[in-house]
Amino acid sequence: MHFKNKLSNFSIHDNSNFATDIRRLAAGHVGGQVFAAYVLCTAQDKDAVRLTLEQIDVIRRMCTENPEMELVTTAEGMRNSTKIACLISIEGGHSIDSSLPALRMFYQLGVRSMALTHNCNTPWAESSASLYPNYQRKNNSLTDFGKAVVNEMNRLGMLVDLSHSSWETARSVLKHSTAPVLFSHSSAYAICNNVRNIPDDLLLLLKENGGLIMVNFYSSFVACSHNANVSIVADHFDHIKRVIGAESIGIGADYDGAQGFPKGLEDVSKYPALIEELISRNWTEEELAGVLRLNFLRVFQKVEKHHYLTSQISLTLLNKQTRESVSITSGLPILMCLALFSCHTPKNIESKEDTGNVLTGETE
Repeated sequence: MHFKNKLSNFSIHDNSNFATDIRRLAAGHVGGQVFAAYVLCTAQDKDAVRLTLEQIDVIRRMCTENPEMELVTTAEGMRNSTKIACLISIEGGHSIDSSLPALRMFYQLGVRSMALTHNCNTPWAESSASLYPNYQRKNNSLTDFGKAVVNEMNRLGMLVDLSHSSWETARSVLKHSTAPVLFSHSSAYAICNNVRNIPDDLLLLLKENGGLIMVNFYSSFVACSHNANVSIVADHFDHIKRVIGAESIGIGADYDGAQGFPKGLEDVSKYPALIEELISRNWTEEELAGVLRLNFLRVFQKVEKHHYLTSQISLTLLNKQTRESVSITSGLPILMCLALFSCHTPKNIESKEDTGNVLTGETE
């Protein structure tokens, strides 16, 4: 949103106005970064899709026009990259304007993760925040369409992100999703009782789901105040490790998504300070390798594998249906293409609204 989406107006290599630039990513030994395409909640039901497309365009250009960076769309691509691997996410389900075709097209553009909400409800899922009056309701934290969104993300192989979702929405998704999910930038509620953080009962459901919680560094979420340090951030890691194990933890600092970070963790160059603190707390090399890289790759790969398996099931069912119906259809197509770029459905075939494949499925 800054600089009217014009990359020429700022330096991505060295920019003290932000917590992230290429120089400091290298200093922090960062090998992969998730970049969020984010638009304000006030764009909901207006131009959110267009604005999200513009944000994706910025990320794609940034990650393909700088030789130090590489745009990736798979776990294998992220694992094998020798540069700063860039993965695109969407932060807020309002970006799809309640459209599964829009979700699918975002996937085609390289989006591999989407938070179901940001600081506002959508017509189909609830936010943890109450900043906006949009779509207030009771006892319906994940509607049937919300479940269809989760199903379609599972089918596509897109990570379902529950950070910013209400606890009830998160609980519903964890019970419904057939693929692992993640909290991309949330911390432990037991350490700081902010509703953006995750209580232990949801952590246990996450463990059962096989998903990941990536710890947020924002001072108000780790210390419930503006006075935070490396030690209090490490306390969140320790607590989550005790509840569900180190294999369920990643790092989701939220730099440049918020303002006000702990002393000693002010920007992306400071990640080594956290690792030093965790080493002093007897975290093993294997546990730290998981937190830094391998846990995220494992979950991402499982989501991709789920996509492959459901695609194979869909293809098998389609082939079975085709074999069973071939003698009846006698070669007549359901869609009749009369001219180039002009196809229509025969009048005797009833058109149905697309509801997706249901085989499977700001500062903060």
